[in-house]
Amino acid sequence: MLRMLTLSTLFPNALQPTLGVFVERQTLGLAARDGVEVEVVSPVGMPPWPLSLHPHYRRREALPEREIWKGLNVHRPRFPVLPRVDALSARAMAGALLPLLRDIRRRFEFDVIDAEFFWPDGPAAMRLARALGVPFSVKARGSDIHQWTRRRGVGGQILRAGTEAGGLLAVSAAMKADMVRLGMPEERIAVHYTGVDQERFHPVDRAAAKAALGVDGPLIVTAGALLPRKQPLLSVAVAERIPEATLILVGEGPERGALEAMAAPLGGRVRLLGNRPHEELPAYLAAADVLLHPSTAEGLANVWVEALACGTPIVITGAGGAREVVDRPEAGRIAAPEADALAAAVRELVASPPPQEKVREAASRFTWERNSETLAEHLAGLVKRH
Repeated sequence: MLRMLTLSTLFPNALQPTLGVFVERQTLGLAARDGVEVEVVSPVGMPPWPLSLHPHYRRREALPEREIWKGLNVHRPRFPVLPRVDALSARAMAGALLPLLRDIRRRFEFDVIDAEFFWPDGPAAMRLARALGVPFSVKARGSDIHQWTRRRGVGGQILRAGTEAGGLLAVSAAMKADMVRLGMPEERIAVHYTGVDQERFHPVDRAAAKAALGVDGPLIVTAGALLPRKQPLLSVAVAERIPEATLILVGEGPERGALEAMAAPLGGRVRLLGNRPHEELPAYLAAADVLLHPSTAEGLANVWVEALACGTPIVITGAGGAREVVDRPEAGRIAAPEADALAAAVRELVASPPPQEKVREAASRFTWERNSETLAEHLAGLVKRH
């Protein structure tokens, strides 16, 4: 029996149902395996009063400290944070969580801690594992390696956690290479690809799907947080260059204001839908002629694989594991992060769309079954070697 504790600040809750849905799906797959038991600790950062009165934090008080979430036993303990003082977060998290984890171990003697993001989860897991005498693993996903390692006082903690961990996971081979360049031990890093629900994400009659959305003509979809590194403004610039196309952006974030201003002259050709339930995403991806994702920093984006499973080719930059996903012409195009180059790639795919089933074949190796099997083997190996 493998008993594991998943530690993840990226995990859905009632306020953020789309936060870390990939971690949720991975954990559900693991918990469904014979011989595996899982509990989840998803810490909630709260600043001291009066900062805790800010609406951004005050809403979090309503979250239960323990609940059954889709059959998983999920703990949501609070830990202290100081906005803009990042370097203290991991230590504060570990200090707040240790009594809880000791209490959990009295009835659920977990064998390993599986941290699902490098900051602050990884260094916190390192401290907790030391105190409890269990091995730990950390998974690198993207911004934790590409951005958080550059923060003052944070990068050194991430590297120490990566060096001390019994094993490490990377969402792509490109991410693994980035971790090695930082100084993490190559021999302990395994590539752990994401999965996709092949039944939920599947090809449909594209013309009918577009009609259901009220779209006539080529449809481009961009899905993801509206953050500067995701470059959603480039998607609008592409729409400007393809006047017959409609662009739908699914997601929310700080770039929304700039997007609304840029999209205003294009009228109804650009639609900003905000955050949508993950269950609605297949309808948009399957209807699209192209998924456009011009991000300059990625590990391996789940939405790339979800689009391919829908039979929709993708146009992306060369960020992260791009070449591990666009491994054949039918999967789409990798273009420079410039509006003209991205627009040319979109036009090419719209003019000569690859067969949907051929596109879908590019996603066939990304399954949740394989994902959970690989993770279970990885964690069991850590326990055996500890």
